[in-house]
Order: sequence, then structure tokens, then C-alpha cells
Amino acid sequence: MREVEVKFRVREPAVLIAALDARGIQLGRPVEQDDQAYAPDGWSYGDDRRGIPFARLRTVDGQHLFTVKRPAENVLSCEEHETVIADRAQMHRAIMAMGFRPTVRIRKVRRVATVGELTVCLDELDGVGVFVEVEQQVPDGVPGEAVQAELSCFVESLGIRVERCPDTYDSLVRASRTST
Repeated sequence: MREVEVKFRVREPAVLIAALDARGIQLGRPVEQDDQAYAPDGWSYGDDRRGIPFARLRTVDGQHLFTVKRPAENVLSCEEHETVIADRAQMHRAIMAMGFRPTVRIRKVRRVATVGELTVCLDELDGVGVFVEVEQQVPDGVPGEAVQAELSCFVESLGIRVERCPDTYDSLVRASRTST
């Protein structure tokens, strides 16, 4: 299975929430996520990501998750593996020992809703802005770009003003810090 997603910058979150409510889509409670992103030694921002594994440590409500994503057609269509871990600091050291290096820390508040096979996330990234992310798990072999087109149609059907964002959150956070 792969995770395929699309991401849009949202200038008016209240309008998005109202559009979702009008469809009977209720976002869950706000949850803080604290992510540390990792890249393989030797990889730099601006390099191609396709086929390269990237790691993440996430803490939500005291629970720690370790994730590895390997982009396929693009950075928002990835093979993904995730598991709960007991000790974030120990896992950080293990990730470093595996040849990864920390890149950026991403802090966000996320609200989630499920719509059939889709997951809709309203994310407020510290220092970056508000985004809606729609994702779907698909079997290997399903073209990610075709799924992304369908996910984009879902967002566009809400009738709100949004701006498509092809970047990952770590790239957006890094860009916001280097432009200031």
C-alpha cells in the first residue's frame, strides 16, 4: 500500500470548515503534532526525492511514531511504513546510526475527518500557514498521479479558494526559515 495525497494552502480556514460542515464532514478535535524529519546523509534539499527513504519521528498526545516514506512518482505519493515506538530519544539515536540526519522540526495542529476512503486533514503549521491535506491509501501499482487528480477534484468540489501546494511540510518549514 502507498499513501497518496494532495495539499492546498487555505487562506480562510473558517470557509473550509463551513464547506466541510455543509457536506456533513466533521473535523475531529485539534491535536498537536511534533515531528522531526530526517534525510539520508548525502541528500540535500533540491535533490530528487523519488525512490529515496526519508524518516520521521512524531509525538502526538504522548505517543511516539516512527515513519519511513519513500516517494514514488512525486513527493506526495509514497510507500509508507509506520509503527509506535516507546522511546523517542533512543529511536532518534537509532535513526542517526542508520545513516540519516535531522533536517527540520515541524510543529502543527491537526484536525482530521474521514470521508469514505479519504482522510481530510486541516493543518496549521507553526510559522508557515494553514493547509488542507487529503490522502488515500492505494494498492501498489495504482498510478499516484491519477489518484492525486481525483483528490484534487474532491477539494475543488468544496467551492472554496485554495492554492495547490506540491511541497512536503518539511520543505515548506525549511523555506519559511531560510527566507526570514
